[in-house]
Amino acid sequence: MMESVVAAAAAGIEPFPAVDKCNASARGGHSVAADLDGTLLRSRSAFPYYALVAFEAGGWPRLLLLLLLSPLAALLDLAFASESWSTRVLVFAATAGVRVSAVESAARAVLPRFYAADVHPGALRVFSACSGRRVVLTSTPRVMAEPFLKDCLGADDVAGTELATWCGRATGLVDTTRCGGMLIGRRKAEALREMFGGDEGDAPDVGLGDRRSDYPFMCLCKEAYIVPSAPVEAVSMDQLPRPVIFHDGRLALRPTPLAALLVVLWFPAGLVLACLRIAAGALLPMHWVYYAFWALGVRVVVRGSPPPRAHSASGRKGVLFACSHRTLLDPIFLSVALGRPVAAVTYSLSRLSEMLSPIRTVRLSRDRATDAAMISKLLEEGDLAICPEGTTSREPFLLRFSALFAELTDEVVPVAMESRMGMFHGTTARGWKGMDPFYFFMNPSPVYTVNFLSKLPAELTCGGGGKPSHEVANYIQRLIAATLSYQCTSLTRKDKYRALAGNDGIVAVKKPR
Repeated sequence: MMESVVAAAAAGIEPFPAVDKCNASARGGHSVAADLDGTLLRSRSAFPYYALVAFEAGGWPRLLLLLLLSPLAALLDLAFASESWSTRVLVFAATAGVRVSAVESAARAVLPRFYAADVHPGALRVFSACSGRRVVLTSTPRVMAEPFLKDCLGADDVAGTELATWCGRATGLVDTTRCGGMLIGRRKAEALREMFGGDEGDAPDVGLGDRRSDYPFMCLCKEAYIVPSAPVEAVSMDQLPRPVIFHDGRLALRPTPLAALLVVLWFPAGLVLACLRIAAGALLPMHWVYYAFWALGVRVVVRGSPPPRAHSASGRKGVLFACSHRTLLDPIFLSVALGRPVAAVTYSLSRLSEMLSPIRTVRLSRDRATDAAMISKLLEEGDLAICPEGTTSREPFLLRFSALFAELTDEVVPVAMESRMGMFHGTTARGWKGMDPFYFFMNPSPVYTVNFLSKLPAELTCGGGGKPSHEVANYIQRLIAATLSYQCTSLTRKDKYRALAGNDGIVAVKKPR
């Protein structure tokens, strides 16, 4: 069969029908083997994913190295038709000297969000319809692609290029002792035989590929379909078998070669600009910060009518602002919108962020009685901001609200916070949180929207209405979600950190001697 396929390709005839011709019905129990780049994913270029690993593992210098070597990779692929050596260059630039654990961490927490935004609808339709064994064969290092393919697309097995390692670090070379090295062309066919056995009856029912180097493994399948390179809309996130809710990483944009070049060129200037913005927020009176931010390119949009300042001398307790949590800067932008500093309670905050903060921040101890007493005391002194989710969330979801705040006061004002970052994310679950404000303010034109909602009616509170605290918290969560067009979830801080960092997200604080 391979000879006829080669002859057809040489004559300029596509030897396999397009994936749109595949009947996906009645595929229960059928097995499928598919390529990744250009097949399950729309883009045939894996550069953005190597760029993400490079930036997460080595920061700006590593991304610069990848950019410098990418023309060589493109030359090898286009001029010399050497997909294998082109991929080797990208692997070396992105991983040489990097800890394997760092690559694994990026593959688990960062790459799935970008892979999920590029899934090909035609290939996914067939891949998902085959409810038997699903395998993926890819030249991408297995350690990079496997978490997404198994956790999000439901793949059973992934065969990919294996990285050579030494003392826990990637050497930047390919391990030639496993799968014969780079998994391209006939090596994909060999890997497929090993996975399914050599008998023709055990071959996959369906094969999906997109280029000539996929023909060898496609010829082993009972049916084979080609995924054309014609532009198509990616599958929407909510239509994936398992949507990505939690993700990490500093880059907010897809690092195509042009976008990666812009990041590299902007990074030094952005860092200087971030320092200026942070200094303006920390040194100027709060009622001037709004205008200083506007002059420095930071937009603060205020919606709704905020309540007046509470004075302890009047005998009235302060207002508790229950905010959705997008970045650790939420209470600061709340204060900017109010034109006055508002104290905030936090679960974990770096010492650097505490030093730079223009507002008072108080750490919670995670002991319910101790935290309740502290919050009550702060409310007696004035207004207070709290984020009941306990941690930030990037996607349009709200995590479960802690109910403690609802037990302590009836003076609750829900605040729907939104943030827009075009280049960098201002949050992290795996990295050093002290850099969070810098990365947020390094964005060329970040936007924060503060939506003040109506004060909670007395009949819906614990004290005035006799409502259980969890009902009050759930009501406020639904109210904020409706305002932002977000979706409520029962997920918590622990769920996020276990998914992204492999821990509970609790930062140990040393007690003073």
